[in-house]
Amino acid sequence: MNRNPVETVLGAVVLLVAVIFLAFAYSTADIKKVKGYEISASFAKVGGLPIGADARINGIKVGTVVDQKLDPETFNAILKISLAPSVKLPTDTQASIGADGLLGDKYLKLEPGRAKTVIEPGQTLAKTKDMKALEELVGEIIFLATEDPAKPRKPE
Repeated sequence: MNRNPVETVLGAVVLLVAVIFLAFAYSTADIKKVKGYEISASFAKVGGLPIGADARINGIKVGTVVDQKLDPETFNAILKISLAPSVKLPTDTQASIGADGLLGDKYLKLEPGRAKTVIEPGQTLAKTKDMKALEELVGEIIFLATEDPAKPRKPE
């Protein structure tokens, strides 16, 4: 089997372009862990939020989920979040689990409050909103759609 030198050079060029493309994609994709101070948050359900997921404020990445563990007493999921040093969250910030679209990646959504004091490194967010699974949302919609409109609802 004869190898043509042109084919060998062309193959090397293709590999070089692929390596350059991957290096460029990695450097611009912003998938690196945010280094900064760490806080934590407690959730009853995190819905499969992975370690390495983004922590975002208004869609802008300000941190990364760096660890998950189960609280042995409450059985809540404890998330450890690394936030950029420039982000100073008020103590009444609320954390919830969001998703990019119906089947998109999950992320930690942070909604800053209006408190004058800020969360210090190592502290825990007091306000969290648990993840609602798609099945729960569909069940609620079906229940509301099949409910008799003439029958008054019980006050909750």
